[in-house]
Amino acid sequence: MEKADIGMIGLAVMGENLAMNMESKGYSAAVFNIETDWVDRFTEGRGKGKRFIGCHSFKELVESLKAPRKIMMMIRAGSPVDQTIDALLPLLDDGDIIIDGGNSNYNDTTRRTQYVESQGKLFIGTGVSGGEEGALNGPSLMPGGSKAAWEFVKPVFQKICAHTDDGEPCCDWVGENGAGHFVKMVHNGIEYGDMELICECYQIMRKLLHMSDDEMSEIFTEWNKTELSSYLIEITGKILAFKDTDGTPIVEKILDTAGQKGTGKWTGISALEEGVPLTLIGEAVFARCLSAMKEDRTAAAKEYPKKEAAFEGDKEEFLEAMRKALYASKIISYAQGYTLMRTAAKTYGWNLNYGGIALMWRGGCIIRSTFLGKIKEAYDTNPGLANLILDPFFKDTIKSCEDSWRKVVAEAAMKGIPVPGMSSALSYFDGYTSEFLPANLLQAQRDYFGAHTYERLDSERGKFFHTNWTGHGGATSSKNYTV
Repeated sequence: MEKADIGMIGLAVMGENLAMNMESKGYSAAVFNIETDWVDRFTEGRGKGKRFIGCHSFKELVESLKAPRKIMMMIRAGSPVDQTIDALLPLLDDGDIIIDGGNSNYNDTTRRTQYVESQGKLFIGTGVSGGEEGALNGPSLMPGGSKAAWEFVKPVFQKICAHTDDGEPCCDWVGENGAGHFVKMVHNGIEYGDMELICECYQIMRKLLHMSDDEMSEIFTEWNKTELSSYLIEITGKILAFKDTDGTPIVEKILDTAGQKGTGKWTGISALEEGVPLTLIGEAVFARCLSAMKEDRTAAAKEYPKKEAAFEGDKEEFLEAMRKALYASKIISYAQGYTLMRTAAKTYGWNLNYGGIALMWRGGCIIRSTFLGKIKEAYDTNPGLANLILDPFFKDTIKSCEDSWRKVVAEAAMKGIPVPGMSSALSYFDGYTSEFLPANLLQAQRDYFGAHTYERLDSERGKFFHTNWTGHGGATSSKNYTV
């Protein structure tokens, strides 16, 4: 029997569609699922007549593959991945490759890479973005792990991934250990931010401008023809136009409680660990948490009844201001995400290609947008760019949007419409572009109650001082350290 080019473990939505994608690009695949009846259902259904080998055990899967074996897992993150690795390792030869394409935490990927390599095998942890459609037609792929495995996996990945209009593959090597899954995590965090910003615009249109869903659909469709052109803007226009069986907008019948799978939370935790102010993405995560408190919100709304917001002004002019506010806030989201990647790269010794990451996100993934081409240009021009908002293009863009941005945030605040994403983005911008912040008073407070010391403007950096504020505290100070 002819052996397959690659193995796929997991035949749920993503695994099944990736397998179909691989086969359509000329690769044969051996497929396995822990519930083996799924294997038969696939090979006798959607995969019938195609180059698939159905397998009913790990041993059968391994024996069905060409050397060096490449086995991709599309299964639930966490312990199932570790259990599958442990089941595969005794069956594999040195140099064989295990690939985890699930939403694994990058720390787990680092640990697994080291473990699998210690057993003589190779490991790749790759981000996969694009959902069901992307998996089938071409996702964005962000691989990291054992560098020695890349030459064997590269031809497959760069053939099945999405490609830009110029034919560039939306997949390249990210870095060692957990780098691939870290970049995917940041991608998902930015996705949280993008979705929150769009939802805030939707809420302003509903509650302040009193627009119908069809009217809002038209606005988002028009915005998709501007610099905001992106997958998420596109589908928002389509969602708002979609009608239920009774002819009314289905979106208005959906309960306003958001779910999440953890990658946005991980992004926020990583930012706290690295000391990076990832404020917009953090607010996007908390906005989902707040939405989940439906019963509490319903009760509180009765205690604090809101007057119906009345808009006074030029509606078309305000809609254009909203578009600019959304664009400026979006820039901040990506600026914060890239700052986190740059900081983590120093921590973990990764050599990340920031322009290349933008290219990987240009197609296939959920945050794909025209805007990413400008990010690629920015980092190709200046790989050491400290912050995206310092790039000449983005600097000019923010300056042109700033007044509109402030107008929208202020109007929303005055009318009681929550815009945590936009407002936190604006606060970050104001803080980052301020030469002086009130942290001098904060340090004085810390030194007053805890003798934590402070630096002085009239002394060199790195020299710390303590003041005996009360006159009876003594000269002893706490050791200075930064978490």
